[in-house]
Amino acid sequence: MENNTEKGSKKSSEKKPMSREEKRRRGRVKRKLIKEFSRGTKGHFVVGIFAIIAAIVSAYVIPLITSFTIDYVLLDYAETGYTGGMVVAPWIASLVERLGGKTFLANNLYIMALLLVLATALNAFMTYLRRSRVAMGAESLAYNMRTRLYDHLSNVPYDYYKHVSSGDIIQRCTSDVDTIRRFVQNQLLEIVRTVFMVVIAAYIMFSMSARLALISVMLMPFLAIAAYLYCKGVKKHFALSDEAEGALSATIQQNATSVRVVRAFGQQRAEMDAFTEKNLDYKKKTLHLNKLMAYFWGCSDTIGFLQIAISLCFGVYFVIKGRISIGEMLVFSSYTSMLVWPVRQLGRILADLEKAGVSLGRIAEILESPVEEEPGRALTPQIKGNIEFKNVSFGYEDDQVVLDDISFSAKRGETVAILGSTGSGKSSLVQLLQRLYTARSGEILIDGVNINDIERHHLRRNIGIVLQEPFLYSRTIIENIRITRPEAEESEVHEAASVAAIHEVIKSFDRGYDTIVGEKGVTLSGGQKQRVAIARMLMQNAPIIILDDSMSAVDTETDAAIRDALQSRREGCTTFIISHRITTLCRADKILVLEGGRLVQQGTHEQLLQQDGLYRRIADIQTLLETDLLNEQEAE
Repeated sequence: MENNTEKGSKKSSEKKPMSREEKRRRGRVKRKLIKEFSRGTKGHFVVGIFAIIAAIVSAYVIPLITSFTIDYVLLDYAETGYTGGMVVAPWIASLVERLGGKTFLANNLYIMALLLVLATALNAFMTYLRRSRVAMGAESLAYNMRTRLYDHLSNVPYDYYKHVSSGDIIQRCTSDVDTIRRFVQNQLLEIVRTVFMVVIAAYIMFSMSARLALISVMLMPFLAIAAYLYCKGVKKHFALSDEAEGALSATIQQNATSVRVVRAFGQQRAEMDAFTEKNLDYKKKTLHLNKLMAYFWGCSDTIGFLQIAISLCFGVYFVIKGRISIGEMLVFSSYTSMLVWPVRQLGRILADLEKAGVSLGRIAEILESPVEEEPGRALTPQIKGNIEFKNVSFGYEDDQVVLDDISFSAKRGETVAILGSTGSGKSSLVQLLQRLYTARSGEILIDGVNINDIERHHLRRNIGIVLQEPFLYSRTIIENIRITRPEAEESEVHEAASVAAIHEVIKSFDRGYDTIVGEKGVTLSGGQKQRVAIARMLMQNAPIIILDDSMSAVDTETDAAIRDALQSRREGCTTFIISHRITTLCRADKILVLEGGRLVQQGTHEQLLQQDGLYRRIADIQTLLETDLLNEQEAE
């Protein structure tokens, strides 16, 4: 059977080109998500835009001050005979005259130096303000995305996780979110900065010398074309690289969580081979992406430096010919350098925009998945534990039948045992009771109320469940037991652990209840994990409890002790027990026998032993095995 990672990679490789209508729909979804994620962050970006404009103005003022000092103050004062120079605005000339004229400025050049320092300081402060504000906005945006994703994933149907890879989900919630955050923080407002720089520089340069201005931007269109071609190639290859990274993450996650199985069957080499395959695929696709980047940066650097050299050469030539002043040449030289690199950076901005678009699309795929809905009235009645199944049928797929026309009832305080072969629908039946899945037909009633009309959180809080393979968090034992009631007293925890026959075992550990449980409980044995999970369920104080083969890893005596303790402690609690042990099932008030998805027998232990069927066959086999075991022990 293919694992989820392989399915995911095959699915991604078989994606069909989107129709124009689908592209429009995806675009609308992305715009809606951007608007949602941006709530509370707009103020930071408004301040950032203001700071960008102020920083650009101050940056462009610096060459103008230098040009003014050379052309208007120094050259005229030195009586060089030079008649060129910059044209000074009337209000600036008037201000200079009030200060004492050009002679005063020439004798006090520290004033011009001070202006340069002030302009540079303003540029530095505005750059800091821009970066800090944009960083705050980007982090808030990422916070909103992560919160929204986690909340959505907490409310998708239970079946959703059967069709996705957990590694891929982690990839989308971390790497893809970070890709968008980095774009917003480092590139988004760079678009605004580039546009303003081009407009302001073009206005000043063309007002000085239209001919030299054209020469100074003659290669800019080639930079823009290279940037466009680069970003188009990056979009496709980044999507492939991102999906390959998701498959790699899924492989690592799968191997880490199945370490016991890998070691038990000596599959380290096979797992290493599988990891190497995914790693090489990721390397190959990422290298292709990096080659595109190398080509673009190499070409754009060549064009950029060539443009600066051309501007400088023609600027010197125009100065010699007397067409512009030295100060104006310095302005052109400075502005050309200040223009080339932002335009060159436009390629990276557009490429990162495409990357962010891909990541946003992958996040949108999660958020577009439907969440659990309340099909009924979302009631919160007091649940006592009277349960009735009426002609219930269910299948995971439309053409599949897992449960067929199941009908039975359980009164409050009764214990109902369920027996059946693998795939007969035992676990599906109790999952329907928790509304993890919805019955295809028929109805399930709790105290006369259809479970579809009971608010799902209220329903599940009143149904405790312990699975055959319980999940324990990587926390202390006491924290694991307290999960359903964090405020519970330590004495209550000890009482629940005692009922689950795990209290004395926990006390024997060096750190007792403060012992850290490894991920998924790997530091505990199978039976210990099951008993900790039973204690955790007991803390819930639910009127309905389900034990889904949850004592399969404990011995028969411990099994009986736990059931006796549960019976004495949980009077009035309706209990469902799924098990293959006749000794566990025989004391139930009612036993249900499932075969091929149908309820073929129901009754007490004594009644079912009188009937010819699956229950009696299993009971006879287990009795014979126990007799043989006793005979062997006596013979020894």
